[in-house]
Amino acid sequence: MDQERVTERTDGVTNERTVERNHDGGTTVVERRGGGASGLLIGLGVLLLVVIVGWFLINANRNDAIETAAVSDAAESVASSAAGAADAVADSAATVAGDAGQAVENAGEAAAPAE
Repeated sequence: MDQERVTERTDGVTNERTVERNHDGGTTVVERRGGGASGLLIGLGVLLLVVIVGWFLINANRNDAIETAAVSDAAESVASSAAGAADAVADSAATVAGDAGQAVENAGEAAAPAE
């Protein structure tokens, strides 16, 4: 004759149901059903990790863009300063050339025989 004994037990997190059948093979089947709290906590932890990593990646990208803009501005400033210096040198050269030409004329007049 087959006999079946069912035992159910819970500890608040895990539900356990044990079925014992006593017939020719004497098989015991144990079913365990876990609570969803641990899976929920793991899921929240993974979600939090993804959000934190995403935040750091976005900030790193923003910082790279800011740094690139700062370097570009500095390079533009250096180029502008170099252009200003080149203009100043050209003006100085023209002034020196004009003064040298005047000096040559004055020397030529002084060396010319008096008439």
